[in-house]
Amino acid sequence: MSQKAVDPRGSSSPGFIQRLKHIKGRVWAVFIGVMHLTGVILSVDAVMTVRTPQGAVAWAVSLNTFPYLAVPAYLIFGRSKFQGYVEARRLDDDGLDEVAELLGVESLPFILKADEETEELSVLESLSRMPFTSGNHVDLLVDGEETFAAIEEAIDQAQDYILFQFYIYRDDELGNRLADRLRARAREGIRVYFLYDDIGSRELSRAWLTRLRESGIDARGFNPTQGWRNRFQLNFRNHRKVVVIDGEVALVGGHNVGDEYLGRDEPWRDTHIRLVGPAVLGVQLAFCEDWNWAAHSVPALDWDPDESGRGEMEVIVLPSGPADELDTAELGFLHAINSARERVWIATPFFVPDHSVISALHLARLRNVDVRILLPAEGAGLAGYSAWSFLEELAGSGVRFFRWGPGFMHQKVILVDDFAAVGTANFDNRSFRLNFEIMITVVDRAFGAEVRDMLEADFASSDEVGLAELAEKSFPFRLTVQVCRLLAPVQ
Repeated sequence: MSQKAVDPRGSSSPGFIQRLKHIKGRVWAVFIGVMHLTGVILSVDAVMTVRTPQGAVAWAVSLNTFPYLAVPAYLIFGRSKFQGYVEARRLDDDGLDEVAELLGVESLPFILKADEETEELSVLESLSRMPFTSGNHVDLLVDGEETFAAIEEAIDQAQDYILFQFYIYRDDELGNRLADRLRARAREGIRVYFLYDDIGSRELSRAWLTRLRESGIDARGFNPTQGWRNRFQLNFRNHRKVVVIDGEVALVGGHNVGDEYLGRDEPWRDTHIRLVGPAVLGVQLAFCEDWNWAAHSVPALDWDPDESGRGEMEVIVLPSGPADELDTAELGFLHAINSARERVWIATPFFVPDHSVISALHLARLRNVDVRILLPAEGAGLAGYSAWSFLEELAGSGVRFFRWGPGFMHQKVILVDDFAAVGTANFDNRSFRLNFEIMITVVDRAFGAEVRDMLEADFASSDEVGLAELAEKSFPFRLTVQVCRLLAPVQ
């Protein structure tokens, strides 16, 4: 009687292989079913929550057609509101409501009443939930040497506390020089609150941060993914660059902390401001909201307005971000452009506006407003290519484009007639809706003239470009420009 042969390979027998294939097939079937079901569920969420009909349709179609790519993309890029931050802001026991109320009461002697000059600008008060104040002084800081010298001087003058917040902070010569200064002040008893963006400053090592904390500095990362509902929110960034000293001095602008911002590798064009006066408390309040998200607490700070009388400038602070009910940054820019009667000069490294901003710029030209856009000679990434497509769309109506040539231009400045705004917001979807930003608007003819002179010097160092320059580009370049334009909502 013959016996059935036993395959010495054991698990490699045809029967085992068939079972393995069957199991793999069932796993893939379950995976495909789950992805398609998830795509259907998320497409409903997109229809209900995405800001524009075009965006909702695009997400709904892609989630149902290509769920394997669209589902993870939607989890990261699909949300435009930072709901977790909203809830943290609204907590009854976090102290922020009391601080905001106190700020309004204590600032009464400095709050401006609307007149013919500031009536149109009062819209910014509604957007920022902060008042225009008088009694301020603003210094324009051009480029890195001047900016970081002012920051170091401010750190040295602190008597009680230092609020220190940057999107990018590098472990390099400049970063370590500032860190040494902060550690020295902390050892002297000055309270130092150090806030960095987890994504922008991802290169900071745990050992570097430990050394910072061991000196007495309270260092926190602004992590948008904390909490299970926010697990995939990598798309929200805290792009603010803020230093506040004792509630009396604030420094805000385009510079991050890194050697490149000093122009070590190539010329680097950037702008910061130094603010003294009651408006500093608006910058301080914006920092406290961010700190509350990162640390789940609000530090005890000085909320008495600076009454030193060191200035007569009228200033409003405009923080913005994905926790706002409205698109604060974009609406602020739109209102400024629509208010212009003489000039709109915009300096930004990233120019990827949406249709509403494009329409406002066209309307400004129809009012014979001098509209100029200052960009870097070589734009970065997708946004660098996309900016060329807007040249084609706007140059026909007389909008002038300049590209700053000596190196990279990173400043975020807008000059509208005689008032100027300096801060951290770019002219793109990220700054309009996805990043936490802050702009300082100054209504003062002398300061406006100073900004005008600065930008005129930048235009003189730039090449004006028009449709002819774009037409001379190769077909692959022009095709890349149009493809990148399609991706404008995620830039």
